[in-house]
Amino acid sequence: MGQAAVLIRPATPKYGEGLLFARYMDQAAEGFFGFMLGRNAERIIATAFSEPEHSLSFEHVVFAERDGVVAGMSSAFTGEQHRSFSEEPLKRAAGRSAFRMRCVRTLMGPLWRILNTVAEGDFDLQGMAVEPDLRGAGIGSLLMADAEERARGVGSARLCLDVAAKNEGARKLYARRGMVESSHWPASKLMPTVFVRMTKDL
Repeated sequence: MGQAAVLIRPATPKYGEGLLFARYMDQAAEGFFGFMLGRNAERIIATAFSEPEHSLSFEHVVFAERDGVVAGMSSAFTGEQHRSFSEEPLKRAAGRSAFRMRCVRTLMGPLWRILNTVAEGDFDLQGMAVEPDLRGAGIGSLLMADAEERARGVGSARLCLDVAAKNEGARKLYARRGMVESSHWPASKLMPTVFVRMTKDL
């Protein structure tokens, strides 16, 4: 049997695709969105997904389809775009959960600030995820290649991403794609590393 075909395509602002994106983003963020937004996290993100000009917008998302079925996604944007984003679409979608979101962001202020430092010339791979039963099938590498192509297409000098220190599988994938560990958070040698920033010059 031949290898299944994989297509990388832009997302559309459909609610169903927003639900897929929400699930993948929470997976990529190690459950952070569920923690920040509560039990309605997927609905909230899927609602905000259809609006433009924010970090969780469909505009920045591509899906990988394997034989016509979504198998993974990536979300990425430039440092310049990042600084222009509004949080209003997510706040509106969150409704009563917006208070919880503010509390979590305040509580995790130092981490939030680090995750939101993207240099002007960088292309930030905000999140990437692949269906668990399809990992190792090359889909992650195809999504990485697409992110690099998108970065070069907008003139970015470097691809960057933040990955959980404990996610060794993802770190190995990124290293195979030529990314190097450029910083760790927290920087203190007295505390265990939580996140690793990885970069690749383009």
